[in-house]
Amino acid sequence: MKGLILSGGTGSRLRPLTYSNAKQLIPVANKPILVRVIETIRDAGITDIGIVVGSTAKQIKDVVGTGSRWGVKVTYIEQDAPLGLAHAVKISQDFLGDDRFVMFLGDNVIEGGISPLIAQFANSKWNSQIVLTRIPDPRQYGVAELGDNGRIINLVEKPQNPPSDLALVGIYMFDANVFKAVNAIKPSWRGELEITDALKWLVQNNYDVHPYIHEGWWIDTGKREDMLEANDLVLEEIDYEIAGYIDRESQVGRRVTIERGAEIINSVVRGPSIIGENARIVNSYIGPYTSIAKDVIVENSEIEHSMVLENSKIIDIGTRIQDSLIGSHVEISRSPIKPKALKLSLADYSQVGIL
Repeated sequence: MKGLILSGGTGSRLRPLTYSNAKQLIPVANKPILVRVIETIRDAGITDIGIVVGSTAKQIKDVVGTGSRWGVKVTYIEQDAPLGLAHAVKISQDFLGDDRFVMFLGDNVIEGGISPLIAQFANSKWNSQIVLTRIPDPRQYGVAELGDNGRIINLVEKPQNPPSDLALVGIYMFDANVFKAVNAIKPSWRGELEITDALKWLVQNNYDVHPYIHEGWWIDTGKREDMLEANDLVLEEIDYEIAGYIDRESQVGRRVTIERGAEIINSVVRGPSIIGENARIVNSYIGPYTSIAKDVIVENSEIEHSMVLENSKIIDIGTRIQDSLIGSHVEISRSPIKPKALKLSLADYSQVGIL
């Protein structure tokens, strides 16, 4: 089997972070989401992977390269515009050939990996297998309707009146018959070739599309709140390791990772949390569910349930920062200039909460 990762989206709901970074490269527990997807596919025994890229292709190529760092071979497939998931399959036919493949959205995080799914599909005669999960409001997703026998009878993309609570989670397995489907369907009202329409075509033409209902957690990291939740869940799962320096005056909890070169000076760090390579935490409090990336400096400040990306500085902040997603090369500090005033330089779509 081969792997196909879709990483062409612009990440508009995560602006302003995605003005300067591909959304698939935003790190969860200090590891880019796209890298987590690559590792998930590799751990299922698939090492030949195509990545569909768009306007952020250069950033993705700079990070992933050939894939050899993770023991995989990566082929890049250029998508000129975000014309739908089925369009991404269509333009990947030369790479995929007649092989069975798993398609994975590059901004999704799922509990437990996909090895059992891959084994099921590889050993079956199914033409497709789709992963579904129950969510309270599936109107922003593709939705599947199952018959009394448990088989798929209908699929709808982003319905106003969902026929069920079973949403497609962004993991699909196909054989080569999917190319008949993506070449037969027409663009939707959004101007995109919808993967739900391709799946519906397969069902209506008597191909075997097998549903799998995922019972664990799954996060589509499209918004700030989703990204923080994904960070929470991954921090619960990682292996904790102390590889950096902790001085005698500091208190570090049990579920904490301190990466190589990081320093904890006269500070309290409570887990689950992760402190990245060469970060410095001085006279500060790092609370639970916080990811501090590499080369970050936190001095005389408090932060919890947040993500801070690389090369940022948080210095002399008297109010605790929480529930925040802070980008790279950001500086947050208290100005000594009087009279006291807030001085802000904020990009479009920024959000600031002030007490």
